[in-house]
Amino acid sequence: MNLISRGLGVADRSARLAVITATAIMVVVVSAQVVMRYVFNGSFDWADEVSRLAFVWAIFLAIPLGVSQGSHVGIGLLVERLPTRVSHWIQRLMNLLAGLMMLVVFGGALVVSHATWSERLGSIDVTSSVFFFPVIIGAAHSALHLLVGTFAPQESTT
Repeated sequence: MNLISRGLGVADRSARLAVITATAIMVVVVSAQVVMRYVFNGSFDWADEVSRLAFVWAIFLAIPLGVSQGSHVGIGLLVERLPTRVSHWIQRLMNLLAGLMMLVVFGGALVVSHATWSERLGSIDVTSSVFFFPVIIGAAHSALHLLVGTFAPQESTT
């Protein structure tokens, strides 16, 4: 488990850097597009797709970071009132179910990415599958965090 925890730590640091980079790209491209439209009365053809792509990458790569810190959405009204031992087992069960769900998302995103591989984006010559890459990466990363939380909940994965 120690090797997995270290690997997840590296994945978390890489994801943070990628989220920061994608957010910076989004801010720069949108700001440049605003300046081009309102100051120079023109625009970049590719700005909308690039900013949307950066947004998708930032969001889906950030999800596992929230999962690793337990800051994902949860409703604890009932579970918080249960004995500690029972609530820990419920948390482990929910981690397992969510981890399995993320594996299903991972598989589905792989299938859709493969199916859309030949389609190209309109203004930049890349496959439209680039929108599914962060879903694939984020789902696998989240599943690992959740499954580690299921089988080794006492270990920190950050």
